[in-house]
Amino acid sequence: MTLDTTAPDPAFPRADAALVARLGALPAPNVGDATERMGAMDSRIKPVWPGARVAGSAFTVWTRGGDNLHILRALEMIEAGDVMVVNGQGDESRALLGDIIGAAARARGVAGFVLDGACRDAEGLQEIGMPVFARATSPAGPYKNGPGYLLRTIACGGVAVAPGDVVVGDGDGVVVVPLADVGAVVEAAEAKRDAEAATRAAIEAGIPLPAP
Repeated sequence: MTLDTTAPDPAFPRADAALVARLGALPAPNVGDATERMGAMDSRIKPVWPGARVAGSAFTVWTRGGDNLHILRALEMIEAGDVMVVNGQGDESRALLGDIIGAAARARGVAGFVLDGACRDAEGLQEIGMPVFARATSPAGPYKNGPGYLLRTIACGGVAVAPGDVVVGDGDGVVVVPLADVGAVVEAAEAKRDAEAATRAAIEAGIPLPAP
């Protein structure tokens, strides 16, 4: 087998910023429902500090478990507003990043991180306001040996993520919206939010829930 060593192009298609902002204003469960319940990641991938929220275009990284060499390389290419989404092979033994990488990412305008792996420095990440969603936290640091790949379609939390897909995360977890579906999902998720608000108002008014 010959490995593809072509340099990845960071100028991949991204969703319109206004659509990303609309998705980011919605609860992740509404977005997940609007993907026909197909976009939600593994429930163990959670925010590492309370109140963290993220929405942005996916910049994908695939790395060996416990190794962050390609996360560092991705930081040289990622654009403001992107979310770095990392297939870290689900490894929980070593943190792929902490508040130092978080600070470097913040300086570049990165919207956040989603890790199928571990991170550390949760309090420091909260202090700088860098949203990180991860499978676990660990004080153990990473290796920097590789191998890894940038900007390929990866698996993260049991969901396929391609560069440019939109990632939405809040206290309930992370949802992935395929780039081609962003417009339709925004409309459906906003309609779901509005319908649920109407249902809550009806309950408060003493109207019983309709029969299933």
